[in-house]
Amino acid sequence: MNIDFQHKQSAHCESGVTSSLLKYHGVDLSEAMVFGIGSGLFFAYLPFVKVNYLPLTTFRYTPGYVFKSATKRLGIKVRSLRYRYPSKAMADIDTIIERGSPVGLQVGVYWLPYFPPSYRFHFNAHNIVVYGKENGEYLISDPVMETPVRCSYDDLMRVRFAKGPLAPKGRMYYIEKIPERIEFNKAIRKGIKVTVKNMLSIPFPMVGVKGIRYLARHMKKWPDKLGSKKALLYLGQVIRMQEEIGTGGAGFRFMFSSFLQEASGFLNLKSMSGLSEDMTIVGDKWREFALASARSCKNNEVSPELYGKLAGILTECSNMEENIFKELKKILF
Repeated sequence: MNIDFQHKQSAHCESGVTSSLLKYHGVDLSEAMVFGIGSGLFFAYLPFVKVNYLPLTTFRYTPGYVFKSATKRLGIKVRSLRYRYPSKAMADIDTIIERGSPVGLQVGVYWLPYFPPSYRFHFNAHNIVVYGKENGEYLISDPVMETPVRCSYDDLMRVRFAKGPLAPKGRMYYIEKIPERIEFNKAIRKGIKVTVKNMLSIPFPMVGVKGIRYLARHMKKWPDKLGSKKALLYLGQVIRMQEEIGTGGAGFRFMFSSFLQEASGFLNLKSMSGLSEDMTIVGDKWREFALASARSCKNNEVSPELYGKLAGILTECSNMEENIFKELKKILF
């Protein structure tokens, strides 16, 4: 079983997998377009939800959302399955790739045998493509790897049924049918509208641009409220969620910027191209926050002044993003 599948390294696992699966089936959309149509840009700071005993900061919606949303808006028929029994999950993946269709999987990162030990951590929402089987090993296109890799039956089963938060439960998804005609403009508009709503209009203070400000207000208080050791752990968690678990901070802003640039051509809206440039500037600001925060963690620097400065950068990001999304709302709503 070996499908003629083109491996491509990508910025974010789910949007990269979705783009690769679509391309295999003849729909050639960039990762940025998939990300935008699937409304991949999001933010929430949820201190009552703990990951490794630390508050959750998320830059993405729930696992599977980009694939589900993008394919639905493009009118593409897909199948997504979860399993109770590992043996059934493994048998089904063999059946699908024998039919000649690559399969997307949600897996746990920690037990992936081809990951360097320093990159392994307990995160269960990574996405890969399985496109064949050879000499008892599965052929895998992992978006974070430069080249295709291989995985044994036992190792693949283990990562598909990793335990803990966001447990994949054997989740498998694949494309069943492509429509004769795809309404790209309609899909693009829907993707932008949902992103604007998620970032501006959800009536909850911990989500969207309000959520970024909420995090900034809390961050200012961490040195006095938590003490140096815990403040560093909290800040390190934000950076880990932003830069290691996906590309959520600057990376997602750069991807959304590219999406707006491409979308402006599809929709013939030159004003959107200018907003693309503005979003790139926001991405640079998020990168500034990440670098300053990482330096603080590395040097064990904790002070109200420093954390106030970091919170100030976040507030700038939220203000800039709010202006961009309000402009997008004027253009499309």
